[in-house]
Amino acid sequence: MSRSARLSLWQAALVIARRDFTAIVFSKVFLLFLIGPLFFLAISAGGGYVGAMAADSADDPQLGIALPAEATAAILDAQERLDPLVGMPEVAAVDPADAQDPRVLLQAEDSNLFAVLSGTLDEPLLTGPKDDIERWSGETALLVGAARGTTIPEADIAIDTTDTGIINQRTAQDATARAGIVMLFLLTMLLAGMVLSNLVEEKGNKIIEILAAAIPMDAVFVGKLFAMLGVSLVGLVVWGSVGGAIVFLGASALPVIPPPAVGWPLFFALFVIYFAMAYLLIGSVFLTVGSMAPTVRDVQTISLPATILQLLIFFLANFAVGQTGSWIEVAAAIFPLSSPYMMLARAAKEGVLWWHLAALAWQVLWVAIFVKIGATLFKRTVLKSGTAGRENGAGRKGLLAMLRLTTNQS
Repeated sequence: MSRSARLSLWQAALVIARRDFTAIVFSKVFLLFLIGPLFFLAISAGGGYVGAMAADSADDPQLGIALPAEATAAILDAQERLDPLVGMPEVAAVDPADAQDPRVLLQAEDSNLFAVLSGTLDEPLLTGPKDDIERWSGETALLVGAARGTTIPEADIAIDTTDTGIINQRTAQDATARAGIVMLFLLTMLLAGMVLSNLVEEKGNKIIEILAAAIPMDAVFVGKLFAMLGVSLVGLVVWGSVGGAIVFLGASALPVIPPPAVGWPLFFALFVIYFAMAYLLIGSVFLTVGSMAPTVRDVQTISLPATILQLLIFFLANFAVGQTGSWIEVAAAIFPLSSPYMMLARAAKEGVLWWHLAALAWQVLWVAIFVKIGATLFKRTVLKSGTAGRENGAGRKGLLAMLRLTTNQS
């Protein structure tokens, strides 16, 4: 058979990627996989809404005012004027006859008072638990002073506001950088395991050996890696759409967040690109780990070092975010597995774009290196057949026939 009848590495990888992508995306298990996080999000949102409703429905503790009628009216008036300015406790008028002993009044089961102000306006007495007294004694003294007319609670003051300061902007961008790292880590941890389980499953039922006999092992690894990336991007689009809808509907309740250094559109684009690179990098490591696992039962034990490596990378990136310009930040940006995290953080904090082009080229190089290492280890330790089996493999028609056979076996 002529060499031209054989598929190139990228053609064979495309066949493998299309096969795996179609088999996973159109399965019922994948639908449940997509719904799972949304279901958890809905439960969390529902629990938060119910908790907020319960908090709103609960009456705030009040400061009982058990003073003569004229003094009580003055306190209530002072509270109404001061509360918008400095935040005052809620107050409630109490009949002085019922407050002969404030301790008894506070211990009543139907009481909603945290403290009681009794006596007279000239000689007031504040009774209540120590913590509440320490918290509200200053505000209570201000109320009494305002009621006496000895303080000026309101004054004409010229105001000149600014949008934000440089410190606030840096703090907000640092928070955006850390949030991006956390989201990148969680999505990668959630989705990268699919590469491992898929390879081990096909290795257990000998499908991977049939594929390896027909095409280069590098093409099998590349195809599976990009198929799982495509599956992950489908999940990312679904979850991102739902999250975007929630943010859009609740935009009025969200605080104003200063944009990242590169702007929101480019930051979101870079997030997707660096997610793809982080997934390809750790996925290629997981492929190598999966190729070493004799059985599905051994996957968890063998994959533990890779999982620990992910956690170490996450902690390294989080630590390096606060060390701008230091050697550890540069090292984290250069180290292949942590590079996507650090470059996403730099997109939030600095607007230099050529860094990202260089970083992406560097990360693509290491994806190729990891795939080559994984395929070589698989051939030497698992197949133990070198290239002989591949040399005798069929061309384009033979590969497609084998794929039909393995699909039916699945």
